[in-house]
Amino acid sequence: MNKKLLLLLSVGMLLASCRSHYQLASVERTRIVIDSRYDRQPDEAAARFLSPFKHKVDSVMGPVMGVVARNMAVERPESNLSNLLSDILVWAADEYGEKPVLGVYNMGGIRAELTKGQVTYGDVLDIAPFENKIAFTTLTGEQLLKLFRQIAHRGGEGVSRGCELVITTSGELVSARLHGQEIDPQADYRVTTIDYLLGGNDGMSAFKEGRDVNSPQESRNNTRFIIMNYFKQKAARGEPVDAQVEGRIKVKR
Repeated sequence: MNKKLLLLLSVGMLLASCRSHYQLASVERTRIVIDSRYDRQPDEAAARFLSPFKHKVDSVMGPVMGVVARNMAVERPESNLSNLLSDILVWAADEYGEKPVLGVYNMGGIRAELTKGQVTYGDVLDIAPFENKIAFTTLTGEQLLKLFRQIAHRGGEGVSRGCELVITTSGELVSARLHGQEIDPQADYRVTTIDYLLGGNDGMSAFKEGRDVNSPQESRNNTRFIIMNYFKQKAARGEPVDAQVEGRIKVKR
């Protein structure tokens, strides 16, 4: 048989086999609310099935890392939790031989809240579930101002203590100061953040212009472990972890 004819027949059979004689008749949906009612009347068979897995999960997620002094959540332009995580990045810098003047933590990367009281491994994992790692870069003052304009455009991000931004409701940067000083466009500023942001993600493309990057990729440098280490150090000193909204980012109305 002619090879060309054979090919046409094969394609035709394939197309014919892909045709469906079914048509969508209707779409129905339902909503199942999962709340405390399920705890009051647990399914015994399901509980027995899940028991060995629950024990394993609890043994991993249950250890207490420390205590938090208040409820903490994420909210733009500034929040106690985003302040805390930005400060933790600066706190961790000594271990890497770094002296950053600013820490930036994206609010989109904070995936849970903290409730006053004990904080477990699982709680920290909920907050930082991604494989993001601490990173350092140097920005010129001009590049830093560009970064601040991008943060203003987003309505605020996590910035460390000493940062003073004034933004408008429309996302414009009005003014920026760092540790009481105006930003010098010609000066260099060492910044700590997460490696995800170094790629210019979450609308902060200014990070891509940085130089002298230090971005250790071993798993121990994951932000969740750095956060845990901070909580453990505080716990060893008998201190609760705390942070407040301080006016690091103010909105001019």
